[in-house]
Amino acid sequence: MEGDPTLRLRVFDLNCWAIRYLSKRRQERVQLIGDTLRREGFDLVLLQEVWSERDYSDLKVKLGSCYPFSHYFRSGVIGSGLCVFSQFPILDTLLYQYSLNGYPYMLQHGDWFCGKSVGLDRWWHGSVTTTLSPSCQLHAEYCREKDAYLPHRLVQAWELAQFIRHTSKAADVVLVGGDLNMHPEDVGIRLLRGWTGLRDAFTEATRFEGCEDGCTLVPNNCFTIKSELLPFPLGIRIDYILYKAISSFTVKCEELKTTTGTAPGMDIPFSDHEAVMATLQIRRQGQAGGDALGTAEVTLADAVTEARTEVGVGLRAAQRQRYSTGRMAVLALLLLLLQAAAALGTLAGLGAEQPFPKLSFTLLAFLAIGVLLLATGLHLFHTMEVKMLQGTEEQMRMALRALQEHP
Repeated sequence: MEGDPTLRLRVFDLNCWAIRYLSKRRQERVQLIGDTLRREGFDLVLLQEVWSERDYSDLKVKLGSCYPFSHYFRSGVIGSGLCVFSQFPILDTLLYQYSLNGYPYMLQHGDWFCGKSVGLDRWWHGSVTTTLSPSCQLHAEYCREKDAYLPHRLVQAWELAQFIRHTSKAADVVLVGGDLNMHPEDVGIRLLRGWTGLRDAFTEATRFEGCEDGCTLVPNNCFTIKSELLPFPLGIRIDYILYKAISSFTVKCEELKTTTGTAPGMDIPFSDHEAVMATLQIRRQGQAGGDALGTAEVTLADAVTEARTEVGVGLRAAQRQRYSTGRMAVLALLLLLLQAAAALGTLAGLGAEQPFPKLSFTLLAFLAIGVLLLATGLHLFHTMEVKMLQGTEEQMRMALRALQEHP
């Protein structure tokens, strides 16, 4: 970049939906993704939901000559699924796992087990600029009308925004790519963009080619669940490439593309999500740009207020859950104490005979122990949930006060 004041950065972002034993035609799609990346030669590749480390290893071997630098972020029980491939040297990495990520007993969703996170890679090009490149994924939205996970997703959006602001101080350019599981107009996106000053490549792009409105989850994809997209005939846009310049640089999105269904020459797409590809122009300018919030303070204050309200709703729900599970644990403990008292009375000869059949008495004791352990575990989980929601609500309250006092 010393000889040429302009750097063009080609970025590829994709939610791969590569779940071993569950995803349809997984291995075939992983090979197809690898062939495409090798042929196209992007500068930076951000992938999500690569749950199998074997798939990552296969991609690393296939892409080794084209993308000599890569990193896989490990998190949770089954892994974060995040990985990055780069043509530029990666200086260091960092993984931050969100404090809230759904519920362990919602086995059909599974977000809690993968430990949703944001992965950070700091890399450089030439000797001029250092770029911060997180790859991230937030909790999925399973029901828009009754979204029980909205408070958790807002906590994640807030933590992601704080993470970006506090880790981007030494960077010239910040680049965020991933499946944020939020619509462009959702409060979480408005909060994230308002608090960090990130710009949306889709809205900023000089040229666009792909699905209408930039949608990345579309009905004509053979892997999508059509019933979930009935309210959205064109599909939804939940995968993003966001960016901003911090120091004496400017960033402009010259072109943005999405895939539009099946891969060229194939009968299947890369994933149930469409890939997002951006060409960014990074140019040095004479005067430092600073770290501005980038949106009107009034709009940001509205987003923080709305997010705080939703977090408060989640907090009250978590408090009710904590009370219910605590009461269940107490009742199970009382039942065990009553059984213990009855057993001791029989042993001491206070009763003429065992009041219950021995087998039934034993099964009831095991049931009470099981309920006690389960209720205690859930009570502890919801206690932690309450504390995390209280902490986030307090942070948002302080941020809102600062916005109001220092317009």
